[in-house]
Amino acid sequence: MEIHVFQGFAGVLQEVAYALVPLLVFFAIFQVFLLKLPFKRLGQVGIGFVLTFLGLSFFLQGVHVGFMPVGEMMGRTLGEGRATWLLIPIGFALGFAATFAEPAVSIMNDEVDEVTGGYISANLMLYTMSIGVGLSIALSMLRILTGISLWYFLIPGYAIVILLIFMSRDIFIAIAFDSGGVATGPMTVTFISSLAVGVASVTEGRDPLADGFGLIALVALTPIIAVLVLGLIFNKKGGGKPDES
Repeated sequence: MEIHVFQGFAGVLQEVAYALVPLLVFFAIFQVFLLKLPFKRLGQVGIGFVLTFLGLSFFLQGVHVGFMPVGEMMGRTLGEGRATWLLIPIGFALGFAATFAEPAVSIMNDEVDEVTGGYISANLMLYTMSIGVGLSIALSMLRILTGISLWYFLIPGYAIVILLIFMSRDIFIAIAFDSGGVATGPMTVTFISSLAVGVASVTEGRDPLADGFGLIALVALTPIIAVLVLGLIFNKKGGGKPDES
């Protein structure tokens, strides 16, 4: 397969510029009327914007020429194999590993560790969310192979979430719902969703649109359950967050 690494790169640069320019304008307004940061600090912020622009541009280009095509090819290859049941543990492993590479997950876990003073460590959060995402990918592979409707996963799943909310403390409820959001980051959305579409496209009786998508809904759900369960474990051990009312 021939890959043109910088094909369409100009369009990606334009998209990233459209996304960052409004942020830059808002920052400029706040700088003039409220922040009034010194020139040296403005230089650091400017360098940050430039690095963000370049990082997002190269990342999105890599997604277009690398992650998505490779993910779909892997899905097709695995879906055409004889032991299709292997997709379930492979899906878990890929979901578990992809969470480690999610930048938003890393940032949130560090914030949780810092704000709670290490009560909920970044590593514990990372492994909890990784297990949750891994389970969601495994369930997605099971759904594609069996043709089970997405509703049979989402409705019981959110029923479990509602039940766990009444058994959990506020700190874990808040972190849990943020976890569901950050878990659906660029690594999962680009690579894992492409993998699912590839599997659905070669699985007999499956529609890539109806069966290949819906994965992100599960990815947003299972980390919430995983973190709420983690909170129940903390409660059972009798741990109490310092200074918590």
